[in-house]
Amino acid sequence: MELTGKNISFKYSSQSKQILKDVNITIDNKKILGLFGDSGSGKSSLCKILAGHIKRYEGEVKCGGNKIPNAFDPVQLIYQHPEKVMNPKWKMHEVLGESWDVPDDLLEDFGIQKSWLNRWPAELSGGELQRFSVLRALNPKTKFLIADEMTTMLDAITQVQIFDSVLKIVKERNMGLLVVSHDKDLMDIICDEVVYIDDINHV
Repeated sequence: MELTGKNISFKYSSQSKQILKDVNITIDNKKILGLFGDSGSGKSSLCKILAGHIKRYEGEVKCGGNKIPNAFDPVQLIYQHPEKVMNPKWKMHEVLGESWDVPDDLLEDFGIQKSWLNRWPAELSGGELQRFSVLRALNPKTKFLIADEMTTMLDAITQVQIFDSVLKIVKERNMGLLVVSHDKDLMDIICDEVVYIDDINHV
C-alpha cells in the first residue's frame, strides 16, 4: 500500500510566496522513509497536507489509490508539541479513548503508568504526553504514521524508548512510516531511505 502526494503546491493565504511547489512523494508500507530539511523548509506543511489536516492546496493525495476518507483518517500525524493538540478539559483516559481502546500491554510498552490515565494533560510532562500522543495515533485502522519531529523535545533515553515501541508496531502491522526531522544522524539509524525536502520542493 502507498501514500502518495502528487504535484503538491501550497501557500498560506496571508503570504505571497509558495511554501511548497510541485512536490511529489511516496510512502509505502515496506520501508521507513525519512524527510530531512531545515526549519521553515515546508516539512510540517507537507505533513499536514498528507494527513488531511490542510484541505486547500494544489495537487493530489491518495492512500492506497483512494482519496483520504472523511471518516477515520488512515493517515495519522504525530506533532512535536502534544500539549497543543490535546483537549485540556479531558483526562488522559478520555484522550486515548477518543481514538481506541488501548490494551494494557501497549500501555506498558510505552511506559505509561495506569495512574496517569486519571490525570489532566497539564499534570504530565512533555515526554509523558508524547507517549499518549503516539499511542493514540496507533489505532488499528491506521495505515500510515507521520512522525513530525516526534521526539525533538525529549531526552535521549525517552527518544529511544518511543521509537523502539513505534518501530515494533509499524513492523507488526505492516504500516507505512514517514519520519520527519532535522536530525540527520537519527534518521540514518531509523530510516531505510532519506529524502531531502529541497530536492523535491521546487520553490
